[in-house]
Amino acid sequence: MLVKQGTKNIPILMYHSISQSAESADPGFKALCVPPALFAAQVDYLYRSGYTILNVTQLINALAGKALLPERPVVLTFDDGYADFYDHALPVLSRYHLTATLYIATGFVERTSLWLRWKEETGHPILTWDQIVEISNSGIECGAHTQSHPKLHRLPLATARDEIRCSKDLLEQYLGREVTSFAYPYGGYSSGVRRLVKEAGFTSACAVNDAMCSDKADPFTLDRLMVTPNMDMNAFGALFTQKEPSQLRKIYMSARIPVRQALLHGFGIAVLRRNMGLFLMRR
Repeated sequence: MLVKQGTKNIPILMYHSISQSAESADPGFKALCVPPALFAAQVDYLYRSGYTILNVTQLINALAGKALLPERPVVLTFDDGYADFYDHALPVLSRYHLTATLYIATGFVERTSLWLRWKEETGHPILTWDQIVEISNSGIECGAHTQSHPKLHRLPLATARDEIRCSKDLLEQYLGREVTSFAYPYGGYSSGVRRLVKEAGFTSACAVNDAMCSDKADPFTLDRLMVTPNMDMNAFGALFTQKEPSQLRKIYMSARIPVRQALLHGFGIAVLRRNMGLFLMRR
């Protein structure tokens, strides 16, 4: 069933690697690795619970009045372009005939996660161009995630512009179709960076914030909810019933440690969660 637009919450889920993380030493990176079996169970839950899975551009079109917004929308996003998306996420999504948005750091295609030198996690394979073309042709939206995965707000605007445009141009060259969605690396942006993304021809951009999105959101600062490997199915299901900021987010705000600010300094939501008490995720 489709409903006319009103004020409603729209969960945009953020994944990174769909893997067991057995080869990762860094606890922050391990927290980005959702096991394949858990991911499959989450997708099955969404399918059987009657949610309509959208990609980001489908959501933006609905919010702009170009399409009707489903009654129970959920958006799936995957950051960075890890090769395990092809191995573990794509088969599950294809089984249910579902879409998603995959954000790719184009400078590392056919290489490894070299931007993670500071975490000593440079060995994770990134998709090949042939795989990206196949993924796009299967109905998955491919979005841009810059060329070298920098913290855009810390770059000169001219350099940030090159990062944003280069990733868009490369994807469009290989895919033969327009690329309209963007995700800020580390969730970091400024008003100037937001303007550059819009000027480059994108119609949306995802931030992080570990918060529920809504149909009144700024399309260039879309909030997302992070999915972590320690979530059981009860915790996963609870993501979709949030009607106000989560208890975890309230603690961040009261402590004056905004999630976005923490990400900008390279900590990441998962590390903050651990430091503030993982018991919050299990309540």
